[in-house]
Amino acid sequence: MASNTIDAKLLQKMFLSGAGNLKAKKEWINDLNVFPVPDGDTGTNMTLTIMSAAKEVSALAEPDMASLAKAISSGSLRGARGNSGVILSQLFRGFTKEIKAVEAIDVNVLASAFERAVETAYKAVMKPKEGTILTVAKGAASKASELADVSDNLGEVMRGILEYAEEVLAKTPDMLPVLKEAGVVDSGGQGLVEVLRGAILAYEGNPVALDDETEQSESSAKTSGAGSLDNVEIKFGYCTEFIIMLDKKFDKKDELGFKAYLESIGDSIVCVADDEIVKVHVHTNDPGLAIQKALTFGQLTRMKIDNMREEHNQKVIEAAEAKKAAEAVDTASQAKEAAVEEVSEPKKDEPRKEVGFVTVVAGDGLAEIFGGLGVDYVIEGGQTMNPSTEDILNAVDKVNADTVFVLPNNKNIILAAQQAASIVEDKKIVVIPSKTVPQGITAMFNYEIARSAEENEQAMSEGMSNVKSGEVTYAVRDTSIDGHEIHCNDIMGLGDTGLLAVSHDVKSTVMQMLGAMVDDESELISIYYGSDVNENDADAMVEAVSAEYPGLDVELQRGGQPIYYYIISVE
Repeated sequence: MASNTIDAKLLQKMFLSGAGNLKAKKEWINDLNVFPVPDGDTGTNMTLTIMSAAKEVSALAEPDMASLAKAISSGSLRGARGNSGVILSQLFRGFTKEIKAVEAIDVNVLASAFERAVETAYKAVMKPKEGTILTVAKGAASKASELADVSDNLGEVMRGILEYAEEVLAKTPDMLPVLKEAGVVDSGGQGLVEVLRGAILAYEGNPVALDDETEQSESSAKTSGAGSLDNVEIKFGYCTEFIIMLDKKFDKKDELGFKAYLESIGDSIVCVADDEIVKVHVHTNDPGLAIQKALTFGQLTRMKIDNMREEHNQKVIEAAEAKKAAEAVDTASQAKEAAVEEVSEPKKDEPRKEVGFVTVVAGDGLAEIFGGLGVDYVIEGGQTMNPSTEDILNAVDKVNADTVFVLPNNKNIILAAQQAASIVEDKKIVVIPSKTVPQGITAMFNYEIARSAEENEQAMSEGMSNVKSGEVTYAVRDTSIDGHEIHCNDIMGLGDTGLLAVSHDVKSTVMQMLGAMVDDESELISIYYGSDVNENDADAMVEAVSAEYPGLDVELQRGGQPIYYYIISVE
């Protein structure tokens, strides 16, 4: 019979079981997403987020509640990807704040921790929307408080919480019409339910195994995340991670010296020191050098060396989920070396400047465009792979400037960027909430060096409001959205406010989409063609658009983006 309290060792098992259950349901949760686009999505983002914490949690041999809380909170915070992942990390953050000072969790502590988790998550979202993971979390918290008042049986209380969370989840389509039309529940809410379910199974003695495959998936995603335009060209081929168990003093001077050494043999440095351990991550061509240096400080554990060239190729295939998408990503990866090296090369050796820029984008052509506009560092990602908070932190760290503007260029990356901004202490981070690549480009055009950071933030944000964005891709399953029946392999035109067009061919979709975007105020149409479109077809598309809209200027640029045939803006 299970105890009526949870100590740190049991909570560790419960957390890892929750992570294992989420991982097992990842693809199913991805399929719950409303838009049937060929991207890594909610299940992927939540799994990568919790796995970042699971690695930290697994490394604790004899956890107490304080060390476990720290591992869960910091691991998920830095590993958070996408809106669902950031919200999940904030739920963990609030929960662990409440439990870190106790020796064991009973029903009252559990109820308080759920309440604080929800409070923390809601504060992190500027405009909370009901019918989402937040609603499910709030329902679980209210049920936890209700049951804690009438029972001290922890097992019964947790089962009651899970059952009520499932009830709330089942009602999410009534709160968001788009869910009802697509015939799905909220994917983020489903992910949270699976974490709770896995944790309860461990409490009852039936934990869900967390296998090595998830760690490999996260490592692969990391390879195509922070600075992964660098990684695609693979300047440093081995992702090397280990923990140093210190056997002598490791002060700030030692830490700075060790980081400087790692920077001399690689990049993507993470070196986090505690009283007894140092966690190290570096991309290098000679892992032995990093290991030899680390051994001068103590013994090593949790050693892991991955060949990023092999992992990148595998991740490209997985992320595409179809041969067509995989080929698009492969082509983009092979084409981008020259443009990326100039844009994403670390600038730390240059004199510190007042202002720098980081942006998130997929495609060597788009990276080159942003580089020409003054961007210092490009994180490869976007709709096809949301970078984590730590990816953004690493990119910001490479820009040697007092103020760094971050342009996410995707609505699902804005929260992670804002979370990164809240962590950085040695420079000011300004997140420009660009939701699309055209918005990001327009924002950069509106930057003026003579303005203050505050004035530029306002001008860049206001400038984005004058651009309409559209993206053309293909559907990976049948569904119904905004009154449109969509079938697998249909061509979709997605706009700022939702689905704008559906047809069986790219040209028809582009024309339908532009018909919804162009108005009497429009002057310019900019077309960025992707890796799946050859130049001749792109030129023919420009001719067709110019003939349809003879009074507008039409510009064509190679974006090189995977999965999306065209990204189009109207201004």
